[in-house]
Amino acid sequence: MKTRAAMQLEHNGPLVVDEIELPDPDDEQVVVKQFASGICHSQLHQMHNPALVRPLLLGHESSGVVVAKGKNVSHVKEGDRVMVTWVPRDGYEGMPTPTQGSMTYQGKTASWQASPTWAESTVAHEQYVVKMPDDVATDVTAIIGCAVMTGVGAVINTAKVEEGSTVAIYGVGGVGLCVVVGCVIAGASRIIAVDLTDEKLAFAREFGVTDTINASREDPVERIKELTNGGADYAFDAIGRKETMEQVLPSVKQGIVAIREGGTAVLVGVPQTPATLNMRDIFLARRYIGTFGGSSRPERDYPKFLDWYRKGTLNLDKLVTARYKLDQINEACDALVKGQIGGRAILTFD
Repeated sequence: MKTRAAMQLEHNGPLVVDEIELPDPDDEQVVVKQFASGICHSQLHQMHNPALVRPLLLGHESSGVVVAKGKNVSHVKEGDRVMVTWVPRDGYEGMPTPTQGSMTYQGKTASWQASPTWAESTVAHEQYVVKMPDDVATDVTAIIGCAVMTGVGAVINTAKVEEGSTVAIYGVGGVGLCVVVGCVIAGASRIIAVDLTDEKLAFAREFGVTDTINASREDPVERIKELTNGGADYAFDAIGRKETMEQVLPSVKQGIVAIREGGTAVLVGVPQTPATLNMRDIFLARRYIGTFGGSSRPERDYPKFLDWYRKGTLNLDKLVTARYKLDQINEACDALVKGQIGGRAILTFD
């Protein structure tokens, strides 16, 4: 089987859209014809990583329909709508991470990290495919496989934000907005958004943000302390830059001996540089933790996300702010680099 896919042929080079050859599914794989795929910053990091083998296939969250499956696949069948993700659906510890396989381009074996979804069709191990009901949209649900899972999951599963808490969120792009939604669902009383553009901050208010801070004009740490009487209960870094990784910890309240524990800072964005921490901030009973994929288990969590989507609590239609075709993938990546995408962008396939 052949399919059109976006791939990178040279490190830091543009993406090329061309036909690749897909293998027949083995006993534990499925072939998915795509409806839509999310466009994530993680792919930009991969495109800049010289260690990855080229040709490099990209993407890791999508929605689609199963068109073929291996004999050992029992939780989905041909014709089922599914979501493709990069986290094993039921926490299976023996699940291998698919980094290379038999997809080929011009005689060369392509590489990828997670199931490549910037393609009209893809082959995925059955652990990376979750059944999707027929009563939800087939386009915006594509972002559940990473953005929603990571952002909402960081709040619900990792931090376990409590009702009435105060929260600060650094970066309100696609994942950061999902953190905002998670805090609303958790019942946070004050949700503070930090970003560099007034447009993104205004958009974040539409999802439940109560206060905004433009970090290009004021010190976010000091302003958060002013708004929360000393520091937030929780703070999330949805960016992973050196500055934000260093700011998120002192943004939460310090502990008081024999009275209370301090706040919790959560690193959500993929870090690309080292950061320097003041260890006194941790000594004062603050916690700094990381979250990987929102500590989510797709089989357990995706039904909850879809239920919140049906109820309007998780407004995926508003979260998706840009749509591109496969042939526009370089344009989409360029817009993401320049910060021109307010929420989450997706690829849609005919």
